[in-house]
Amino acid sequence: MVLENILENLISWMISHGIKVLAILIGASIAIRFVKTFILRLLKNLAKNGIKLGKVESKFEEKRLETLEKVCFTLLKVVIWMLALITILPEFGVEIAPLLAGIGVGGLALGFGAKSLIQDYLSGLFILLEDQYRVGEEIEISGTKGKVKDFNLRITTIIDTENTLHYIPNSQVKKASNFSRK
Repeated sequence: MVLENILENLISWMISHGIKVLAILIGASIAIRFVKTFILRLLKNLAKNGIKLGKVESKFEEKRLETLEKVCFTLLKVVIWMLALITILPEFGVEIAPLLAGIGVGGLALGFGAKSLIQDYLSGLFILLEDQYRVGEEIEISGTKGKVKDFNLRITTIIDTENTLHYIPNSQVKKASNFSRK
């Protein structure tokens, strides 16, 4: 008798809520595929038309486009899955208003705590978008002159004439001098 009630409740829940949950998950998956295709086409179009991204012919430009694609896609993928999760939780009887308030307070605390890290990534994104310098070019940033050995969204690695590696967080790049593009 008890088992029959449990099964009836489970079937009833699956019919009323399970279909909604499944539809939300399928919709999120489709949205992610659409976003990936859209980002790829948008960046290739921008590169083809020469809008601040250069042409896709060189190895460096392709690497730049790949980095931009990954950054944009990851950010949008996280947003889509968060929205899907927030939409699904009420189907399980979870009240989302307190959860959203908690996420807001937690996000604010995280933002203050990771301020310099966020600044590094944003600065790196703008260095990449504005094509200020590339790997292998002779530059001077933060009083350090040398060749760019590595560049990512968080740090720029420069090797000077004495083979000393300098790791400079991108948020500290206030002025960049590029000697390779005269």
